[in-house]
Amino acid sequence: MEHHLCPGFRFSGITAGIKKNNTKDLGLIFSETVADTAGVFTKNRVQAACVTLNKQRLTAGKSRAVVVNSGNANCCTGPEGMQDAVRSAEIIAGRLNIPGEQILVASTGVIGQRLPVSKIETAAPLLVEALSATGLYDFSQAILTTDLAPKIHSLQVDMDGVPVTITGVAKGSGMIKPDMATMLCFICTDAAGAPEVLQRLLVSGVERSFNRITVDGDTSTNDMVLLMAGGLSGVRLQDQSQIEVFQKALDEVLTTLAKKVVKDGEGATKLVEIAVTGAETDQAARIIAETVAHSNLVKTAFFGEDANWGRIIAAVGRAGLPIDPDKISIFFDEVRLVEKGRWCGAAAEAAATRVLKKPEFMIHIGLAQGHGRAWIWTCDFSIDYVKINANYRS
Repeated sequence: MEHHLCPGFRFSGITAGIKKNNTKDLGLIFSETVADTAGVFTKNRVQAACVTLNKQRLTAGKSRAVVVNSGNANCCTGPEGMQDAVRSAEIIAGRLNIPGEQILVASTGVIGQRLPVSKIETAAPLLVEALSATGLYDFSQAILTTDLAPKIHSLQVDMDGVPVTITGVAKGSGMIKPDMATMLCFICTDAAGAPEVLQRLLVSGVERSFNRITVDGDTSTNDMVLLMAGGLSGVRLQDQSQIEVFQKALDEVLTTLAKKVVKDGEGATKLVEIAVTGAETDQAARIIAETVAHSNLVKTAFFGEDANWGRIIAAVGRAGLPIDPDKISIFFDEVRLVEKGRWCGAAAEAAATRVLKKPEFMIHIGLAQGHGRAWIWTCDFSIDYVKINANYRS
């Protein structure tokens, strides 16, 4: 097993009995120092207690730990839901001997049921006892719901001769749409930085990663990305050159995790990049890319390995923006299937069909109207997606 280390952080993941299937469902990240902390949250108007609580606590920009449960979203549970979130933080804080407000909470799972806090209380001693510098894999398993695989990525960058580590872990498989990160993601680093600097870095990184993915166009109620900077390396992000190096590395971690989420999309067999160029503005390109990426007809054609470009051009046309159909070109990787709005013939279609058989490929839509460009990562829409979500609560 590969060990993912981040100096100054310990991790654990155990079975607390929150899920019905007796798999790991309670995880903990603990920082040895008071960590500078930033967070980005769902834009869904229905928000779980953990989102509300963390937003309040992050006004201080500091934290020591994050406790995460899977199997229960603790959402739409009224004032009791907030009490349960606060109480679960207090239980862990008592075990760690730190103030309760230094603990952030995250939940994922079924909406509308009370969080079984008594199970968290019973499991707390073991959860804290299991904390380990090499415990990230256990943690990554404890936060999964319909995911097939844990999602971890770690890298080191050289900052003025000092190695700085950035380690990230994410969960997400369904209810994924680019509207803030529609999943949970936790980033730990041994750099330090003012919370407002970290917030700016995180927002920028999320915009280019988790806000560029879609599985099914649904936004969840519990989504968050947290960045904890413990500072053990001695590097503090202050000058612009350091900040740029860190941003690039953070972007790589976030983008790798975002792609892992799409690859593990419920029932997915393909990872597809939808790239739009030649739009009037970047925003116009983004809207068109999202419309194509969310189209069930396009996504089912990807699953069937059918180079049905008519569905793609129809999705472009319903994005609600002015376009000239006679200028549009569509490529499947390097294969041009449509030029100036017209089919390029049977040989091109055969080549495009071969592209669709790959597990990863790009659809490039050229509009020839301006310099705007954007990209979205999506996946195909399979029979298994329907089966997984038809049975989610049972």
